[in-house]
Amino acid sequence: MQPPAIAHTSGEYAARSGLRTFACSGTQNVGHVTFFWNGNRSGYFDERLEEYVEVPSDKCIFNEKPLMKARENTDAALNALRSGRFDVLRINYANPDMVGHTGDLAATVAACEECDACLGELLAAVNEAGGVFLVTSDHGNADDMVQRKKKTNEPVLGADGAPLPLTSHTLAPVPLAIGGAGLAEGVVLRDDLPEAGLANITATIFNLLGFAAPSDYEPTLLA
Repeated sequence: MQPPAIAHTSGEYAARSGLRTFACSGTQNVGHVTFFWNGNRSGYFDERLEEYVEVPSDKCIFNEKPLMKARENTDAALNALRSGRFDVLRINYANPDMVGHTGDLAATVAACEECDACLGELLAAVNEAGGVFLVTSDHGNADDMVQRKKKTNEPVLGADGAPLPLTSHTLAPVPLAIGGAGLAEGVVLRDDLPEAGLANITATIFNLLGFAAPSDYEPTLLA
């Protein structure tokens, strides 16, 4: 069964607006910033304006190499940013999710530390370029690695008395951070959208780029 085709996506709007776009991730998750991002659509909207980079992932269980390809993703993003050829970049760090699914706490800590270091380097480069960044996630995973009782939130213990690992996505709200040297003075996030979610980020991105989002998009998160 084919996934539904979704029209009027942000990728399409960006291409029609003349925005030059770069997207990058490892093999397992590159679809999240390309195929899925573009409404289950393969290929480019406008190959003159878009560049997608897939960093070949390691063929192993992720906790065996928890650093995954965060460094390679970062290097590709830094090269794209410093080239001056793009208006907007999408970078997906998959380590906390993919390694978190293994239930290996030590490996997940290493994965998060690698992502923190790489992201910090990338955000510093955004500042140097006078750009704006938006950092968020589509769900949690590494934020809680323990199965918990629904009523008390206490850890569920195994026969040996140790907490049972949680290998599924968590349901906690995810953070959103906006900043960078190019952020206009006085920009603040709204506090009147208690049910805001990922859908609201699309209009937010276009506003940060200086565009008015299409009227049928969910409201922006900017006040």
